[in-house]
Amino acid sequence: MDSRYFSLKLVEWYKLNKRELPWRDINDPYRIWLSEIILQQTRVNQGLPYYKKFIESFPTVVDLAEASEQKVLRLWQGLGYYTRARNLHKCAREIMRKYRGEFPTSFEKLKTLPGIGDYTAAAIASFAFKEQVAVVDGNVSRVLSRIYGVDTPINTPVGKKTFFELANKLIPSTHPDLHNQAIMEFGALHCLPQNPSCDDCIFNSSCVARLNSLQRVLPVKQRIKKVRKRYFYYVAIQKGKSFLMKKRSEKDVWHGLFDFYLIERNRPADAEKILDEDKELKKFCGRKKITEISGVYKHVLSHQIILARFIQLTISVRPSLNGSGLKLYSLKKVAELPKPVLISRFLSDHQFL
Repeated sequence: MDSRYFSLKLVEWYKLNKRELPWRDINDPYRIWLSEIILQQTRVNQGLPYYKKFIESFPTVVDLAEASEQKVLRLWQGLGYYTRARNLHKCAREIMRKYRGEFPTSFEKLKTLPGIGDYTAAAIASFAFKEQVAVVDGNVSRVLSRIYGVDTPINTPVGKKTFFELANKLIPSTHPDLHNQAIMEFGALHCLPQNPSCDDCIFNSSCVARLNSLQRVLPVKQRIKKVRKRYFYYVAIQKGKSFLMKKRSEKDVWHGLFDFYLIERNRPADAEKILDEDKELKKFCGRKKITEISGVYKHVLSHQIILARFIQLTISVRPSLNGSGLKLYSLKKVAELPKPVLISRFLSDHQFL
C-alpha cells in the first residue's frame, strides 16, 4: 500500500473518531511527556485522574523538579512500576540542570534523558516539535502487523526494530504529529486486540490479516518467562494509633516505598509459626499480642504474583528499633507515605485510612 494513501486514510479517520483528551492538540512538551509516561502504565480512562493530579500538583517541569521524591511516589501510587515515577522525577531535575527547564527539541537528544526511550522521545519530538519520527507502541505494532502481514514477534528486539523501521517509512513529512496520533488512536479504538472492527475498516480491502483470516494470529508475541509466586508475611505492628513502617531500600519490587516488617517464604507457611521463629522480630518487638491474621491478598505484577498475609500485632511499650529500619508513624503520616497498593488495601480494609 502506498505510504501517502495509508497516512491520508488514517488521518481522515482520526479527525472523525478521535477522543477529546487534555494532552491532545497542544505543543507543551511537559504535558505531552507526562501523559505518555502515565499512559505506558494504564488505560486512558484510568490514567486520566493521575494526569490531572500531577498537573494540579506540578503545573510545570520546574514544579516537578523541585518536589520531593516522596510526594511524586505518593501521587504515582496505584500505577505500579515505581521506577518510572523515580525516573520522571530524575528527568525533570535533569531538564532543569542541563537544559534550564526547556525540553530538548530533537528525538535523539530526548532519548538521552532518564526514563525516555524511543517511544516517549518520538511522541514528544513529533507532537510538540513536529519532527518526522514514528511513535511505535503496542497499538501501532498491531495495526502494522495486521495490515502489512508482518509476523516478526513484536516483543523482541528484532521485532521492535522491524516495526520502528516500517513505521518510519510510512510517516509523512507534513503533519507527522497527526499521523502518529491517528495510528495510535486507530489501534486503541478500531483495530482492537480482540474482535477488531474489520467489516467497516478503512483498510478492509487491503489488510493482509483480514484477507487471510489472521486477525487472531497477528501480531505475534513471543512467550515470556514463567511467572514466579512469592509468599509475603507482613507483620503490621501497632502501638496505640501508630504503625511501625520502613522504607524499602533493597533492589526489588516497590523500591523507595514504605511497608511493614516483612517475612518472605518460598511456599505457604503457618503465620504464627514463622512469627515465633523470626529472631529479628523478637529482638525489637518484645512482648506482643496477635490481634488478627488476615486472609490472602493477591497482587499481580508483570513477572511475579505476590500472595500476602498480614499479621497484626499490638505492643504496649516503645520497641527497640536499632538497625531494623522501622519507625513509628502516626495514622495521619501513614496516609501521606508512598505505599504499595497492597499495603493501602490492607489499611483501607481495616479502616485505618
